[in-house]
Amino acid sequence: MKRSEMDFAIQLAAKEGWNPGLHDAECFYRTDPDGFFIGLLDENEPVGCISAVSYNGKFGFIGLYIVAAEHRGKGFGTALWRRAMQRLDGHNIGLDGVVGQQANYRKSGFNLAYRNIRYQGADLRSTSRKDLVPLHQLSWESLVNYDSRFFPVRRIQFLSTWVRMPDSHGGAVVRSGRVAGYGIIRRCRNGFKVGPLFADNEQIAGTILTGLSKHIPRGEPVFLDVPEVNPAAVRLEGMFGVTTFELG
Repeated sequence: MKRSEMDFAIQLAAKEGWNPGLHDAECFYRTDPDGFFIGLLDENEPVGCISAVSYNGKFGFIGLYIVAAEHRGKGFGTALWRRAMQRLDGHNIGLDGVVGQQANYRKSGFNLAYRNIRYQGADLRSTSRKDLVPLHQLSWESLVNYDSRFFPVRRIQFLSTWVRMPDSHGGAVVRSGRVAGYGIIRRCRNGFKVGPLFADNEQIAGTILTGLSKHIPRGEPVFLDVPEVNPAAVRLEGMFGVTTFELG
């Protein structure tokens, strides 16, 4: 897939209600330009897409697996899936699977690890005077090292673009000279999304969440995707009210 074709993939994601960030395409593509595939009908009509991003040749992640609604049921999705699996042969692979496709993923050898729940809220600002440390004030090594505690590999290329994307804000909590948590909030088609959000404990996570929310206009919706198996993260739902739905 060419960089210009990424816009088609992001448009499909938006139509599916995934609410991509305004600058997600650039960040994702730079991480692994060879890991994005587009399905073409008669060599010129795009009908679907998939990403198969390799991190350090060891861990892979499949995403953006979408076929345009009018072209479903014709085998295009199967062809895209096979190409992605071929590209990540020999990798440990993860993916976010929509509920309707989970049975098909199991047929390919994937096991359901947990559900993701999306929370939506607004006005998450805190009266606390404690400000987060801007990410650019951290040493690059300390940020990458902290992130790698929560991700299977050191994702240096991805982070180098993600932390610098336009229309975003990032901040960290530092305790005794050590990173104790960090997060990033970015503008999306609708509102803002927080991610990643990693922290040593629930209190620090809440501090980061409210600290990041100070950077967005009051009343704008904020979204946070939470792994259901993380009880401390699920308890943050109290800051969001009751607006939730299952992602897969």
